[in-house]
Amino acid sequence: MTDHFDPKAELKRLAFNAKQPVPIEQWGPYLSERQWGTVREDYSANGDAWNYLTHDQSRAKAYRWGEDGLGGICDRRQHICFALAVWNGKDPILKERMYGLTNAEGNHGEDGKELYYFLDNTPSHSYMKFLYKYPQSAFPYNDLVSTNAGRGKQDAEYEILDTGVFDEGRYFDITVEYAKNNPEDLFIRITIQNHGVDTASISILPTIWFRNYWTANGTLEKPRILLSGKNSVDLHHHLMGDYYFYFEDGFNSCLFTENETNTESVYGQPNDHPYKKDAFHKVVVDGESRLLAGKQEGTKFAPCYQLEIPAKSAKTISLRLCQQAAMDKPMDGIEKTIEMRKLEADAFYGELLPKDASEDRKNIQRQAFAGLLWSKQFYYYDVEEWLSGDPGEPKPPVARWGGRNAAWKFLNNRDIISMPDTWEYPWYAAWDLAFHCIPFALIDPVFAKNQLILMTREWYMNPQGQIPAYEWNFSDVNPPVHAWAALSVYSIEKNRTGKGDIGFLKRIFSKLTINFTWWVNRKDPNGNNLFEGGFLGLDNIGIINRSDLPEGYSIEQVDGTSWMAMYALNMMEIAFEIAKVDLDYEDIVTKFYEHYVLIAESLNEAHLWDEEEGFFYDLLKEPKNQSRQMKVRSAVGLSVLFAVGNFETDQLKNLPDLRKRIRWIREYREKKGKYLPFESDMESDNYLISLIKKEKLIKILEKLLDENEFLSPGGIRALSKYHQQHPLVMEGEHNVFGISYDPGESTTNMFGGNSNWRGPVWIPIHFLLLKSLKKYHVFYGDTIKVAFPTGSGNMMNLDEVAQALANRFISIFEKDDDGKRPVHADHAEFYQRQENKELVLFYEYFHGDSSRGIGASHQTGWTAVVAELINGDKWEAE
Repeated sequence: MTDHFDPKAELKRLAFNAKQPVPIEQWGPYLSERQWGTVREDYSANGDAWNYLTHDQSRAKAYRWGEDGLGGICDRRQHICFALAVWNGKDPILKERMYGLTNAEGNHGEDGKELYYFLDNTPSHSYMKFLYKYPQSAFPYNDLVSTNAGRGKQDAEYEILDTGVFDEGRYFDITVEYAKNNPEDLFIRITIQNHGVDTASISILPTIWFRNYWTANGTLEKPRILLSGKNSVDLHHHLMGDYYFYFEDGFNSCLFTENETNTESVYGQPNDHPYKKDAFHKVVVDGESRLLAGKQEGTKFAPCYQLEIPAKSAKTISLRLCQQAAMDKPMDGIEKTIEMRKLEADAFYGELLPKDASEDRKNIQRQAFAGLLWSKQFYYYDVEEWLSGDPGEPKPPVARWGGRNAAWKFLNNRDIISMPDTWEYPWYAAWDLAFHCIPFALIDPVFAKNQLILMTREWYMNPQGQIPAYEWNFSDVNPPVHAWAALSVYSIEKNRTGKGDIGFLKRIFSKLTINFTWWVNRKDPNGNNLFEGGFLGLDNIGIINRSDLPEGYSIEQVDGTSWMAMYALNMMEIAFEIAKVDLDYEDIVTKFYEHYVLIAESLNEAHLWDEEEGFFYDLLKEPKNQSRQMKVRSAVGLSVLFAVGNFETDQLKNLPDLRKRIRWIREYREKKGKYLPFESDMESDNYLISLIKKEKLIKILEKLLDENEFLSPGGIRALSKYHQQHPLVMEGEHNVFGISYDPGESTTNMFGGNSNWRGPVWIPIHFLLLKSLKKYHVFYGDTIKVAFPTGSGNMMNLDEVAQALANRFISIFEKDDDGKRPVHADHAEFYQRQENKELVLFYEYFHGDSSRGIGASHQTGWTAVVAELINGDKWEAE
């Protein structure tokens, strides 16, 4: 990397990476915040992952499939890992990883209980910045567990900011910055700021270690870390080669141990040697200073800095990790390199924003991208090997072969993947990932395309055509949004660079055709183009669990059918784009158009629309040929708006067969009185493809934009507020089911109880709706104007409505006139402190009335589409 400032430096790095066989940087933030409590590490008979490997055990038990750490990095195969370990002199444990409550401990399910922030990152990871807030008093582990245990579903969650340990500024800001001198040479700077009113002590252990693969397979060569000088160690790895780790003066000791399980601590069985994974804890916290005395090699190493930091002061520690041995002064150039990488990051992100964006919006977008990039994680899971167990290790229980993911023995994942959240969801989720790719396309379209392709590769996709959902149950069914995401990524890149990647569209189109066929064959049991799919990623949005129906019952799902119409339309649009350069795809355009027509006909003729209420509802099919609408006003009924598209006459002129077929279908269906999801405007030469006609659209919009129904201060609620005054009750054969407006955390246990679709704002639904409104506007223009909000008399066309909705969602993260951000509503005082006022968290979903953040606090994944909304129309997604 050059010593002179180059505003195009990051773009050049991305261009270079794009030409590599695997366009993934060797080093990045690929180390998870949590590996314990995951399915991969669960070898139990009953699939109780949270209790099989707990947080308490994690410091003593070597992981099998991955590693975790505090603000860490690793190489793209996670052979070498680096992260922080810290101790304030009062905690019962050395803090080496993030803490949180398990699914059973939290009153609303699993819940991270730490304060950390992803402040900056570039797509090539040339510069990365991470902040961890560490209290100076003992970390309140027991208080968090016991207080939350005493709270119910109706109660607020007890957060770490409620415990008082951050009062009066008695905490450290621990900031870690990584700056690459070149792709294999990283400078690391750790800054420890004392915000308290007194001098405070802290121990910092910058830790480097190897992921343990040798225990599982004893035939592989064991790597080594060796002390090579007063301020350096050498790393020898038979797959990675040699690396060198340098650390500045000021440390009190150098600690070596092995990244291996303490069998005495975990299993009550004698150890073969004392140098185990938790040895640093024993030395630093338990005071066993002689345990590691004289040991000068191992698979885990850290220099230990014991610091006294005066009030309102800071100290720094500098380190370096590189492939080539440094000269006499390995820390030379660290300040200059860090500053240069920061300037390059500023230049890169400066090109993305509209010129009139406020400084606050720039900050929001930058941190959204940072969280998105920090959530790129190493993910390793070989299901057959996981089921079978490892040589030399006890065989897993036989019951596992009939349990979780046993039908996915072919799945063999070992890649860098965009995760929803690095603590609560440290595993990929298929439909989440599709949304992640939208903001990724703005900054690194090659990575976005790579991720979408990855989900359809042979070692991911089921041979029958299903895309894996997520590791807790790969067989669950998520909304089929990958075609939409592929088209959106293609459009963003084309709009930004002027060149569309037809090769990418062709490649993913062939795989998605298989997936589309799986949907048609598996989720339309009656062959009537009305689709099921169960919960479809919407957890508890239904009055009943749509994934667990009694025998003899079925549901004709509005959203299942709408998602498939959207899928057919997106596949048609992809084929249409390819057909512009390859006429062999013209017939395929026709095929998906005809399928869309059939789905639209079924949707409109199957008694799913309630004319009196002006809304679509699921139809419950009961034994003895009985059926009834489940009148839940939710995102399920709004999903009919997603499957909309626009075409112009000029776009059809080079596709004569398609033009002829469209004309025949229109004439035939008009003659037969059949539903036609197609409108044309002869004056503007525009065509609209839509599941619903103008009249139904306007009726739905009345509810969508009503603040007493779907419209909230932060966007569109997943369930209408109408149900606050009108809860719905249905009697089943043996049970009574109910649903009402529930704007915050879930008050039911359905699907684990940690996600709630009964009132809050979820960005994927909100985002798809506003994008659909823009498409309707292209056709209808000012012939449709609606009141925003409903009943206000403030008339807007649909493009203006879409922009207003975008602004409402962005406002969740923006400062109001008092300097408060709605996302932080519960702890506004903390976030108005000088050192915290620019910090932003990107939650999983948002309260339907107050817009405060709910659920996973770092699910920047799909919430990062706020960056695309801030971008406006600059490089718009489809």
